[in-house]
Amino acid sequence: MWSEDAEQIAHAVTTSQFCCLTESMISNLSRRTTLLMLGSVAASAAIVHAQWNPALRYGPPRASHRLQIGGATLQLDFATGALDLADDIVTKRIEMAAHAVATYYGIFPVPRVRILIVPVADRSGVVQGTTWGDVGGWPGFTRIRLGQHTTQQELAADWTITHELVHMAFPTLPDDQHWMEEGLATYIEPIARVQAGELSAKQIWRDMLDGMPKGEPQPGDEGLDRTHTWGRTYWGGALFCLVADVQIRVATTNRKGLQDALRAVVAAGGTIDHDWPLTRALQIGDTATGTRVLMEQYRSWSTSPTPVDLEKLWQQLGIQRTGEQVEFSAAAQYAKIREAITQARPLSV
Repeated sequence: MWSEDAEQIAHAVTTSQFCCLTESMISNLSRRTTLLMLGSVAASAAIVHAQWNPALRYGPPRASHRLQIGGATLQLDFATGALDLADDIVTKRIEMAAHAVATYYGIFPVPRVRILIVPVADRSGVVQGTTWGDVGGWPGFTRIRLGQHTTQQELAADWTITHELVHMAFPTLPDDQHWMEEGLATYIEPIARVQAGELSAKQIWRDMLDGMPKGEPQPGDEGLDRTHTWGRTYWGGALFCLVADVQIRVATTNRKGLQDALRAVVAAGGTIDHDWPLTRALQIGDTATGTRVLMEQYRSWSTSPTPVDLEKLWQQLGIQRTGEQVEFSAAAQYAKIREAITQARPLSV
């Protein structure tokens, strides 16, 4: 995924070459000339993409560490700046997040990763995370802006780092499908952390009870591909994943789930350093599960609002709120499905 500043550069390349062309001038161009100009713009944009590196603005790192996780090499760099936390505490948190991602996917999704920790003066907590593919020779690159006064407790409770690393496990999609990139990361991050032993299942289902309603279509909604609000992008995408996960498990009598589909996408090369249409990834996922759940659900949800009866779904999964907590019902229709979603599976490496 490109950042906003990289997109502005690429846009500037295009604009600078075409801003002086009026409609009448373009109509007088020969087909060959037009194709040559379009080729020049494409080449210029490719050069910008190849040369752009968000780490360059921070200079040489003050410290570097190398981690081996899930068959991948992770280079962890600390940019210049003060942090109250020792480097080894931050390193252990990064290692834990990467292990959770490798646990969910069976391997870490890309073979080489660079993670840049950028201290933010006079702030606390993880301020921001951004992940790109194919940057500076790295298939995956994540920048974490970490507050100078972050405490060990704040870092331990953070979800952003794992969320960002999950992004590496799916191809870069066209802008209209950004909801799938963010929805997957929103849905998988807590599940991966349960599978890795970081969180309890009750904790993440409680959070889903709070979060999933934010993804429901509102008046005027035109489907996930056409409605780019915050709620539909993050929680609407997560709701798509939850419903798909349950439906795959229903269709396969709980032998397969979304996790199997996503592992197959990664195995086929569908990672952040590759640009794919969404349908290619969904078709691979359906083949892996022996169903048509993903493609059929996408056809329904992409261009029309599709409300979900969440109260019914929670009842089927055996999840009920009790004050600020949740309780599970082992007798619920989909209780075994709920358990399978968060059950850890062995690494492939």
